Amino acid sequence: MSNEFDLTVIGSGPGGYVGAIRAAQLGLKVAVVERDAKGAGGTCLQRGCIPTKALLHTADLYEDLKNGKDFGILAENVGIDFTALMARKNRIVNRLSKGIEGYLFKKNKIFYVKGQGRIENPRSVLVTGEGGASHISTKNIMLATGSKPRSLPTIALDGQRIITSDDILELKEMPKSLIVIGAGAVGIEFASIFGRFGAAVTVIEMMPRILPIEDEEISKEAEKHLSKHMTILTGARTEAATVIQNGVQVEVTLASGEKKTLIAELLLVATGRGPVSDGLGLEATRVRMERGFVRVNHRYATDEPGVFAIGDLITVDGKPHPQLAHVASAEGIRVAEILAGKHFDPIDYDRIPGATYCQPEVASVGITEAEARKRGHDVVVGKFPFGNLAKPRILGHDGGFIKVVSERKYDQVLGVHMVGPHATDLISEACVALQLETTTEEIAKTIHPHPTLGEAMMQAAESVYGMAIDA
Repeated sequence: MSNEFDLTVIGSGPGGYVGAIRAAQLGLKVAVVERDAKGAGGTCLQRGCIPTKALLHTADLYEDLKNGKDFGILAENVGIDFTALMARKNRIVNRLSKGIEGYLFKKNKIFYVKGQGRIENPRSVLVTGEGGASHISTKNIMLATGSKPRSLPTIALDGQRIITSDDILELKEMPKSLIVIGAGAVGIEFASIFGRFGAAVTVIEMMPRILPIEDEEISKEAEKHLSKHMTILTGARTEAATVIQNGVQVEVTLASGEKKTLIAELLLVATGRGPVSDGLGLEATRVRMERGFVRVNHRYATDEPGVFAIGDLITVDGKPHPQLAHVASAEGIRVAEILAGKHFDPIDYDRIPGATYCQPEVASVGITEAEARKRGHDVVVGKFPFGNLAKPRILGHDGGFIKVVSERKYDQVLGVHMVGPHATDLISEACVALQLETTTEEIAKTIHPHPTLGEAMMQAAESVYGMAIDA
C-alpha cells in the first residue's frame, strides 16, 4: 500500500474502534486491523459484555414473569427456550458488529482489514490473512488487542466440561448444574444467569467475600440476595477438577478447613483474564513487557517511539489496570487526541465506574470506605435503602441500598457504592458528581423527580447529614 496512515490500530474492540473513530474525526488517516473471524467489536461485543447482558436481560424477564401473579399477571407454563435465547444473543452481537464495520468505519473513512497484524517496525504493520500478506505504512501504531480468559495452574480447560466465559456463551443446551470458580463480576454474572434459569449453581471464591473489589457492605448485601439462586462458598480453595462421566468433579477446601467434593455438569473457570500479546511482533521492538502485559506511561506510549497501547493489554507506569471496556474506550480517545495535538486530560483511575449486572445489580465509582480510611480521610458515610422508596416497590425489586462515602471537612464525595435495581444506570449520576468534584451537600440539595430510583442517591447524600426521610 503506497499511502501512509497517521495511525494503524491493531484490534477493534471498544478501545480500538472508538480510538480509531476519534482519530478519524480529528482529521487523521486511520487503518484498523482485526484478526477475529467473527468480526469487529473485540471481546466486549463478541464474547463479553454484550452477549452476557443479553442473557442477563432474559433472566430478568423470566424471573419477573415467574412472579407475575404479584403484578396481576397470570402466566402459565413459563419456561426457558435455550436455543431461542442464544439465537437472540447472536443476532444482537452480529448486528452491532456489522454496524461497526459497515457503518461506523465507512462513515469515518477508516480502512478496515481482516487478518493478523504484526509490527514489522515502528512504521510498518504486516497483515496476514486469507487473502495473503499486505503491508501498512504508518506513522503511529496503537495496540488494542485486549485480553482472554485464563485458568488456574492446577485446572486444565477442555472447552467441553471445564470451560471459560468464551465457551459458556456458545452452549447448545441448558446445563442442569454448574460450578463457578471465581466470584468477581464475570463469575457472578454467569451464576446469576444460570441460577435464575433453573440450574443448580455453586460459586467458589477464595477471598472472604464475593465481588471482593467492591465496598465490603455492598458485597455482603449482594451475597444475601444472590444466595437465593445459588450456593456461595467464600474463603474456599479449589484443589483440583476432574472430568468424569457426564460431568466434572471438583475438590474444594472450605474456609473451615473441611474438604468437600462437588459434582456438576459444567465447571466455569472465571478467575481473571490475561493479555492478548501473541503474534504482535513485540520481541523485535523496544516495547517493555510485564507478565505478558505491555508497559506504557500516562500517555499510553510504550518504550518504542510511535507505538502506543491501551485497554486490557497494558499496565500504566507499572500499576494495576482496570480491565473494563469503558476504560479502553477512554484511553483510545486520549491516544487519538494526543496524536492530533489536542489538550490531554490524564485519566483519574479512582473515578472509573464499575458495574456488575447480576440481580440485584452492583455498581460503584470512587474509593471504598475502607480505602478512604486507609488514605487518612476523615470519613462520614450516608446510606439509604431502596426499600424505603416507592419506585423500587412498584418495580418489585426493592432490595439493596446506596452508600455515599464523604470527606467530613471539605464535604468531598470520595465514593458512591450501590446494590439494587438498575444500579448500573444510576451510577452515572455519581460519575458526574465525582468528575465535577461536586460536594455531598450539592447532591443532597439537587431536586430529583418523584417517584424514581434516583431519589435514593439524593437520600443517601442527605443521610450524611441525618436529613434522609424514610418513606
